[in-house]
Order: sequence, then C-alpha cells, then structure tokens
Amino acid sequence: MQLNRKPLPPLLQLLDLCCIELSNWRWSWQAIALTATISPVLSIIALGTFAPNGDREAKSAILIGSLVMSLMFGNLGNLSSRFAYMRFSGVLDFYMTLPVRRSLLILAVVLAFFLLSFPALLVTLLFGSWFLQLPLTLHWLLWLAIPLCVVPLAGVGAAIGIKAPNPEVTGAVTLLVTMLALFIGPVLLPASRLPRIVQFLGDFSPATHAATVLRQTLLEPPTSSFFLSCGVLLGFSLLTFWLVSRSLQPKGN
Repeated sequence: MQLNRKPLPPLLQLLDLCCIELSNWRWSWQAIALTATISPVLSIIALGTFAPNGDREAKSAILIGSLVMSLMFGNLGNLSSRFAYMRFSGVLDFYMTLPVRRSLLILAVVLAFFLLSFPALLVTLLFGSWFLQLPLTLHWLLWLAIPLCVVPLAGVGAAIGIKAPNPEVTGAVTLLVTMLALFIGPVLLPASRLPRIVQFLGDFSPATHAATVLRQTLLEPPTSSFFLSCGVLLGFSLLTFWLVSRSLQPKGN
C-alpha cells in the first residue's frame, strides 16, 4: 500500500532537521566548542603580547580578527566537514529521499553549527576584551551583525564540502580558504598596515566584511561602511546558498 502523506509545514521541517543535526553532536559538542575556542584565544595571547600598550588600532584588529577566526573554525570548517561526510557516506542521498526542502536542510545544518559555535564566540569576546583591555560598546545592531557574519562563512564551508572531490581535499581546501580569508584583508591586522593590493583583495572576502560589521557593533559606532558590508555579506549568503542548493538538485533536473 502506497502512503500518501503530505510534507510537514516548512517551520516543522526546519525544527525536525535542526534537532536531528544537534542530536548528532550530543556526545562531541564539547570538542567542537573547544576547537573553536583554543585557536582564537591563543591568537589573542600571542599577538596581544607583542602589541604596544597604547596601540588601540592593533588591539582592536586582534580582537575582531580572533572573533572572525572563531566563526570560521566553528562554522566554515565544520560545515565543510559535515557536508563532505554526508555526501560521501550516503547520508545526503538519504535526506534527498525524504519529503523535506533542500534549502531547509542547508539552513538546519547552518543553525545547528551556529548554536554550537556560539559559546566559543562568547568566550573569545570576553577573554579578548579583558586581556587586551578593550572596553566593549555593544550596539543593538550586533544581533543583526552576528547572523550576517555566520551565514556567508557557513555557506562557503557547505560549498567546499559539496564540491570537493574527496574528504581529504575538503580539509586541505578549508584550511587554505581559512588562512587566506584571515590574512588577505584587514581582519587580523589593521588596514593601515597592509599593502594597498592586499586591502583591495580583501574587499572580495566575506571575512573582511564580517570584521567590519563586528568592529562597528562591538568597539565603534556604526557608519555607512557597516551597511555596505551588511549588503555584501547578504549577497555572499544568497550566492553560496544558491550554489549549494543547486548542487543538491537530483541529476537530470
């Protein structure tokens, strides 16, 4: 007898998928949080030790760059690994047989890793502010800035996991993209100390714009560049999600 069940409403699909993703990490979320915390905190200690006491510009770049690093390890890196695993283990094919929207599956994985990465982001922010002696001036637009930073980075990770030819290449490409994003553009280093060509190339990186929106909601008042970077991050988000959704379409469609 053939069952003729209607798909669940989109919100329930998203909730179910998100719970499934979170349940996959119920025994290992501590390791994910630790990985996304250790590298940024060590970066703050190492770079902050050599920053002159009165150099607020350098200290601000170290704090904001470390926050972006935490988001990249917690979202870009984990999304690429997760999608590569689902793709090569057949989990993704199983999901495609279920009456769920592909876009909601992508969104559920992004939400799950965002929740898992949030403790590391909070620890990095509080530790960095204390260690670098930088007072925080939290702006209400921070609630908009954080998701706008997470989604394009996660989208890049998902695209790497979907497109890479094998899991080994996925890891190598993810590490390469992370390093390039952190050091090409004013992310970990102030813009005034970078060559003009590096500043120009940084304009094409979502990490650069993530650093801008975080800096202007945590340490400085927002300016017109905040809204410009928000627009760029939104564009990156839509582009990467379109690429990943397109790759999940069944062959022949």
